[in-house]
Amino acid sequence: MEQNSNDTGWRGSREGWLGAAYESLLASGVEAVKIQPLAKKLKLSRTSFYWFFDDREQLLAALISLWRDKNTGNLIKQCDAYAESIAEANLNVFDCWLDTELFDSQFEFAIRSWAIQSPDILAEVNMADQARIGAMTRMFVRFGFSEASADVRARTMYMTQRGYISMQTAEDVATRLVRIPEYVEIFTGRAPEQRELDRFFARHGHSPA
Repeated sequence: MEQNSNDTGWRGSREGWLGAAYESLLASGVEAVKIQPLAKKLKLSRTSFYWFFDDREQLLAALISLWRDKNTGNLIKQCDAYAESIAEANLNVFDCWLDTELFDSQFEFAIRSWAIQSPDILAEVNMADQARIGAMTRMFVRFGFSEASADVRARTMYMTQRGYISMQTAEDVATRLVRIPEYVEIFTGRAPEQRELDRFFARHGHSPA
């Protein structure tokens, strides 16, 4: 259905409907992502939904696409980003755990909770896990690690963060930043250089004592 991008006042926008669906998913799970409650939340008519989505299933598919592009896409980009050492490459990935613009941990938890109920979403999650671990493995290989070592180190690194998400660990940013150099050394076997840490801390507005 064609639409005039300047004529959306009475029916909202695709981004608005998707944003409301995202908020409902995070707050109450996938069962809360229904057209009528979203319309009420947005103070729009139910029929206005159909200007942007064919049905609820298309909206749910858009949520999955948003999650895939943001969390998996950005994680892979960070694995491929320039680094002068494997330690700095790890720090690039750690940007994801500290910057919600790169990786949304609450969204991740909500999608994984949804996957418990849906074989199709579980398949999506499994594919994402494979893609992410694969990118991390290639990152280690790029810096001279054997395939076997790279695989185990990538899995250890990734599963540690999975644990943070699944346990909904409440750890303030300052505390986590202090721990990150030790994590890097555990995952890589090499301590990060001070200049690498300085660049990393600067990105996150942290000034270590």
